[in-house]
Amino acid sequence: MAILRNPVLFFTTSPRTPAKMIPEIRLLWEQFGGEAWTQETQQLFTNELAKSPFFQGKGSAGEKDFSARDRINRAPKALGFVNLTPCIELTEAGKAFVYGKRPQEIFLRQLLKFQVPSPLHRENGNIQGVFWVRPYLEILRLIRELEYLTFDELKIFALQMTDYHKYEAIKERILEFREAKGQRKGQYKRFIHEIWTNAVLDIHRERIAAGKTKTRETTDASLSTFIQTQKGNMRDYADACFRYLRYTGLVSIAYNRKTISVFADKEADVDYILHTVGRDPVFVDDEEQYKKYLFSADTPALYADKVRNIKDAIVQTGAYTERDLRGYSLEALKDLRDGVAAARKETAIQEQVGQIKSRALYADIVDTFRAIASKDCYDAPLMFEYNTWRAMTMLNGGDIKGNFQFDDVGQPLSTAAGNMPDIECDYGNFSLSVEVTLQSGQRQFEAEGESVARHYGRLKEKCGKDTYCLFIAPKINSATLAHFYGLNHVNIALYGGKSKIIPLRLEQFMKLLATSRRDPRPAPTDIRRFLDCVLTFCESAADETRWSDDIQTCVDTWFP
Repeated sequence: MAILRNPVLFFTTSPRTPAKMIPEIRLLWEQFGGEAWTQETQQLFTNELAKSPFFQGKGSAGEKDFSARDRINRAPKALGFVNLTPCIELTEAGKAFVYGKRPQEIFLRQLLKFQVPSPLHRENGNIQGVFWVRPYLEILRLIRELEYLTFDELKIFALQMTDYHKYEAIKERILEFREAKGQRKGQYKRFIHEIWTNAVLDIHRERIAAGKTKTRETTDASLSTFIQTQKGNMRDYADACFRYLRYTGLVSIAYNRKTISVFADKEADVDYILHTVGRDPVFVDDEEQYKKYLFSADTPALYADKVRNIKDAIVQTGAYTERDLRGYSLEALKDLRDGVAAARKETAIQEQVGQIKSRALYADIVDTFRAIASKDCYDAPLMFEYNTWRAMTMLNGGDIKGNFQFDDVGQPLSTAAGNMPDIECDYGNFSLSVEVTLQSGQRQFEAEGESVARHYGRLKEKCGKDTYCLFIAPKINSATLAHFYGLNHVNIALYGGKSKIIPLRLEQFMKLLATSRRDPRPAPTDIRRFLDCVLTFCESAADETRWSDDIQTCVDTWFP
């Protein structure tokens, strides 16, 4: 049972990306179903997870049982996909999520049922009676009624809605904040710091007055450290809420503006939810009934559960007439709707590709890279993958495939899975994998060094032709640079010889992009000439430091 200790709205934060739960839950069920969820089982699960091709990371070597609980006892358990007592069991909701055709639909149902308090989430003695809310439902209500919600508004104000009876007061405070913000133009960072700090002081005033400012995360009991810790918690909860609502397909995120809003064609779905789903938590003191309710795969009812509503949605797309849809079952209609959505998504992506190749989006691509580098972009890792895909597409030539997920309107939804490159480029007689990361320092080498080489090797094996790899980061750590320099000098059977991995700083990649705006634009042969230039210098360079200087020379002269 999870214990709620802070008087702010709680959202499950692990795993960060909802879609990544699916293979992890499948692994748990297929290899450990029916077993007791003990420390030993948890350690075995982490071992299997670390070996799986879809997992990014290795798990905590010293606390494998903790790593397992972090992956399973949080979102998968809290959202009712797995039952861990008396043994590991996949619930009806879990089966629909992991093996069904519409995981986003079942995910939405489970978010709407998530509540605090519940038999799975209890308040500790210091905050008894604070919570009475369905968090995702009320945040969705705020988004719909306010037309949008910014990340700052969510983390500062919406998180204070621990009881849904506070809804109108919170809504009014957000409107007042928007008005005050308009009067502090040019001073937003200072303004938000003041507002956020005052919010933390107000939320925790009793705890601060009692001198209980030491947290589990640190031994420092100073007020400044306490405030920073609480801000970090609020930021993490807001981020988790954004990500999980995003996966439902009901909302859109404007990454540069850091706002979340309801898709225009999903407003009827959201309105139906807000009018039909109860706001009060249920079965708070009855674990058996609560689990029965939570584990159901078909509650609460959604707008798309009615044949009439699905038909209307399909007809509005212009793809079919009412007569065309006669005799279809609900499931058949949903399949048809999903097919229409997939076709619309592909059209949106191709239209975007056309704009990119025309160079019309060059300024936007550059601005987005700058926002990412300055940490002024929501979900920067996802946007880094997406924007690099746009940049590689603009470089021209070849078939450029981003392995991140797109939503129904062709916008980025989630990062690439852990068993493939972020981007794959097919240039006919050679291929190129592209990996991006915002990690820096030693963490960059630990998190990316092995996986980049593995993805490169797999792509080369799959393509059966000469293959290169670009590794792009705002800064290249010295250990990462040395690792790739070494790999490029050693014959490895997996790579069919020496690897061809080229690390680039983001500023170097942006220079390649800027130079490519000249006419005639670069051809695949120009791209390959640059890659070979860097690798030739790698062969002759005395060490990785000299090679780093040589890479800059290739960047400066790649497309004269």
